[in-house]
Order: sequence, then C-alpha cells, then structure tokens
Amino acid sequence: MMRGGSIVDATFIEAPSSTKNAGGSRDPEMHQGRKGKNWHFGMKAHIGVDAGSGLVHTATFTPANVSDIAMAHALVREDDGFCYADSGYTGASKRPEVAGDPALAGVEWVVAEKPSRIKGMRGLAWEHGIE
Repeated sequence: MMRGGSIVDATFIEAPSSTKNAGGSRDPEMHQGRKGKNWHFGMKAHIGVDAGSGLVHTATFTPANVSDIAMAHALVREDDGFCYADSGYTGASKRPEVAGDPALAGVEWVVAEKPSRIKGMRGLAWEHGIE
C-alpha cells in the first residue's frame, strides 16, 4: 500500500441528553459541543484516513467538547508528507504537539478556508468579474 498522506476530520456521535431515565442523570462521559450554530450532546469521533487508499488508519473518541485541532497530532502518521483537513484544523502546524515532534513538524498541512472567508472571496471575485 502506498503511503504518503492523510485526510483528517471529526464527527459528532449523538447521545440522549434527557435525564428521564432510571438513574435520573446523563452519562458523565458525554459532553456538549457546538458546530456552527448547532449544539450537540455526546461524543466526537476523530478519524484519520489514508489519502491514497481511503482506508481508516486512526480513530480516536473524545467528549464532544474537545476541539478538532486538539486531536490533530494523534491522527497523522509519522511517515506522512502531507495532511488534508477542514477549517477546524487551522493552525495545526503551529501547535506545540506538532511543532515539537520532529516527525510531525515536517508534515505539510493543507487546511481548507473557513466558510466565512470563502463568502468574502466570492464577493471579491464578483467585483473583479472572475467566475
């Protein structure tokens, strides 16, 4: 299998937030997290996928309030040359866990722009007649 890079992302795993159960309480391992304007209660799955084959090589699970960027270092393999990520991983290369590790410091992070920045670029492109 050819290895060269990873794609990383995270997703919420919903859990019931109701306290109307036998114990009268929520699961203590579950927490609240926000994506955009929506709140989610449960856990978060952080997943690293091989960019060439699409096979999952790493999966970690945390409470929903743990940010995507906090787990970035755990999702990239030491021999990866690049890592594709969404805007939740902005600044990953500057984090101490990544910058302090010689193997991870050499990874090229290709991070997507934030949605608000993309909207601004569309307006700028329209002003200049670029489609």
